[in-house]
Amino acid sequence: MAIGAAFDELWGGGGGTVARPGFEALGAWVKDTPTAELTRRQSAAEAAFRSLGITFKVYGDEQAGERIIPFDIVPRIFAADEWQRLSAGLEQRVRALNAFVADVYGPRHILNDGIVPADVVLSNPQFCIPAAGAVPPHGIYTHICGIDIVRTGPDEFFVLEDNARTPSGVSYMLENREAMLRLCPELFAKLAVQPIDVYPDLLRDTLFSVAPRGAHDPVCVLLTPGHYNSAFYEHSFLADSMGIELVEGRDLEVSDDLVWMRTIEGRVRVDVIYRRVDDAYLDPLVFNPHSGLGVPGLMAAYRAGNVTIVNAPGTGIADDKAIYSFMPEIVRYYMGEDALLPNVETFRCREPEALAYTLDHLDQLVVKLVDGSGGYGMLVGPTASKAEVAEFRAVLIAEPARYIAQPTLALSTVPTLTAKGLAPRHVDFRPFVLSGADQVTIVPGGLTRVALDEGSLVVNSSQGGGTKDSLILVGSKPEEAQHALPYGG
Repeated sequence: MAIGAAFDELWGGGGGTVARPGFEALGAWVKDTPTAELTRRQSAAEAAFRSLGITFKVYGDEQAGERIIPFDIVPRIFAADEWQRLSAGLEQRVRALNAFVADVYGPRHILNDGIVPADVVLSNPQFCIPAAGAVPPHGIYTHICGIDIVRTGPDEFFVLEDNARTPSGVSYMLENREAMLRLCPELFAKLAVQPIDVYPDLLRDTLFSVAPRGAHDPVCVLLTPGHYNSAFYEHSFLADSMGIELVEGRDLEVSDDLVWMRTIEGRVRVDVIYRRVDDAYLDPLVFNPHSGLGVPGLMAAYRAGNVTIVNAPGTGIADDKAIYSFMPEIVRYYMGEDALLPNVETFRCREPEALAYTLDHLDQLVVKLVDGSGGYGMLVGPTASKAEVAEFRAVLIAEPARYIAQPTLALSTVPTLTAKGLAPRHVDFRPFVLSGADQVTIVPGGLTRVALDEGSLVVNSSQGGGTKDSLILVGSKPEEAQHALPYGG
């Protein structure tokens, strides 16, 4: 499929005049609401976000101040049957990811059986040697996952990447919904939408469920790097929503392999740490000795089984794009069945044939760093200049093992408010999956990221992307949702 032939999730093949079956209510709302009114509501939402401090800072851009992620007022909709298929695939994938992480830090059966080359894991910068042999309480490593999904057609969904380290963005999912409920109540009166405001409760329940055995009234905290971190708003938002303490490394101490929180009333033992600090800064006695963000002795307490760290140290190995390329085999190995959600076709440039193909087709492919994120360190061949392609070719030849390549997909589009009115813009989707001691829970929603520039396929906020609300309809078929109870009814 050519990039210009992208599937539009609202209009389908109707050329912007006829909504897809079951989505007529949204189509009518888009057509009947004047552009000036949509602009007013969008501006009101962004003003509210700014006043609440829902901002982020782009790393490496010292001149840029705090900014909001642009919000688009036109929501994205998933039919209930689409969501059911996605949910089944997400649960399968996250269970396989947890099994993989447990295996590579334990018996390493998948490496010994040659399913994944040992050097891809053991020589990977994301492989956390201090985590080897450590088993977290209840055997759960990937408690919170954000799985990035793209769509290319009515029934064509692909996983773009897995985020199993410290996935972010859930606060935007929740705040986007609050803004839509307040500014577009008539839309929720027409559509039966599954609520997502239960997420903080579900997250809190997940944290409590994975506390070390014997912790009858567990104490949970959220460990943040501090207010200079780009996602600090989300850290404080989630801690407040869950009713748990927001702490920095200096607020915790380890004694006799137990973690304690300093309070004005004395020390309080901590059972679960939802950490938003990368592995390298968690414990200066084990990792970066200059880190002031972590807690000395934390890894000893973790290895002793006295504290649960969410997500577990070392889960970054599942974020790596070289590992991603083996996910079809990983799912089949641990789950005994083919992946319900396929990968995007991926060429591992560490392999000579794949490298040769990539070099011959650079102007047609997307090339990414295996450990990259945020849209950095990548080449989008069809939109790159000849000079950019030539420069990237030299880098790729010098260090091929650091890169993967993928075909340039025609990502689906959703109507989006632009300076010139409504226009199609490409989107991706990050649903959030919670794995507790007893079950896997998927919140009926997620973060839709939208590329605001015409023709752009890069949706990352650090690269100028924005966000939309993602509505999951009630009912087994989209048309049934229009006759069900409205939101919250």
